Amino acid sequence: MTITAAQTRTAVDYAAVVSEFFDRYRAHDVPGMADLCTINADFSYPPFEVWGKQRVLRADGKVGTVGRAIWAGFIQAFPNLTNVVHTVEANDEGDVVAQVDIGGTQQQPWGLITPAGKTFSEPHLFLFKGEPSGLISSITGYWNNAGISQQLGHLEVD
Repeated sequence: MTITAAQTRTAVDYAAVVSEFFDRYRAHDVPGMADLCTINADFSYPPFEVWGKQRVLRADGKVGTVGRAIWAGFIQAFPNLTNVVHTVEANDEGDVVAQVDIGGTQQQPWGLITPAGKTFSEPHLFLFKGEPSGLISSITGYWNNAGISQQLGHLEVD
């Protein structure tokens, strides 16, 4: 994909970048996913939390730090991780919404969930912001964390 800074972008262009992002995710190409983002792209997965004794880790930060680490860890824990893109809707201002099912079979620990060889598939909603440069400047993802935990056999009671 060639990106030209002076080019005027349309909804179709922004949707194509997001579709390419999920193609690279499906191929487990974390560097390629990050290459579709600006150097300082924002990253937020509000449902993601890992509770420890002294702190809670949350997925808010930048694609280059938090995002890449989460994607790589997720792919490592679920080697057959895949995604099915149902819809990608965009506008000419670079706002993109994608409905995607993500799933896989757990082979290694993920957060506090020990591997039991179980499979999950959960709907996700992603919000992207595209820039006139053709790159993504913001990614936010939502899903039902309890649904994933239940499918993986991890039932937690506070």
